[in-house]
Amino acid sequence: MKKLLHAYYSGNVQGVGFRFTAQRIADELKVTGWSRNLGDGRVEIVAEADEDRLRDFLSQIESAFSRYIRGTEVNWEPATGEFSDFRIRF
Repeated sequence: MKKLLHAYYSGNVQGVGFRFTAQRIADELKVTGWSRNLGDGRVEIVAEADEDRLRDFLSQIESAFSRYIRGTEVNWEPATGEFSDFRIRF
């Protein structure tokens, strides 16, 4: 069943390729949505796919950036179907 996750990552997550790596992982897993840097130093991600794929997506991000991530907040919501790919928002 498709779901949407809304995640916020804090720590040293800007300027380390976080959004671009998230996009690559999303493309490999066929996850749609977007990521962007926030003014307070966090990275925000909205992603949509089936729940198992989203959990894999989160796991791969955590694995790739574990030394940079200090905090993670993830909220699960019903899927909207509004995304066709994964993009970086500026």
